[in-house]
Amino acid sequence: MKKLLTSCFGLGHLPVAPGTWGSIPPVVVFSVLCLCDAGRIVTSASMFIIAVGASIACVLFAPGVISLTGDKDPSQVVADEVAGQSLTFITAYAVGGKNILIVSLVGFAAFRFFDILKPYPCKKLEKLPSGWGILADDLMAGVYAGIVLQICIHLAILWN
Repeated sequence: MKKLLTSCFGLGHLPVAPGTWGSIPPVVVFSVLCLCDAGRIVTSASMFIIAVGASIACVLFAPGVISLTGDKDPSQVVADEVAGQSLTFITAYAVGGKNILIVSLVGFAAFRFFDILKPYPCKKLEKLPSGWGILADDLMAGVYAGIVLQICIHLAILWN
């Protein structure tokens, strides 16, 4: 059960770029909710619930995976990416197919950029113990990506 939840139902076991694969489910959920015109509140609440659920899974179950693998930050643990990517979209919303695609891609790219680059204090947060260290840097990357996404959305609105 620990491996299943921390790997986002196996995505973390894919051979290439497991963190990228783990970032995709929140993008898909966000996109589908926007396509279905679920509304801002439902979309934001859904992203929040996913972020909280993935965060809890990471903090509670990642230590068990760490013990099994002996790795301080096992690559198959992608619940942290799920949480961080969801956080990126908490305040975002898009209407119209093309706009949804653009917002989804910008949010995805921004999160992956900050998750990989790990600007201050992301790198420092990684040093927290156990599941907290695995999770905290991704949450901070999600905050940075969410800010960039909001700036992009507001600039696009101004240009239209």
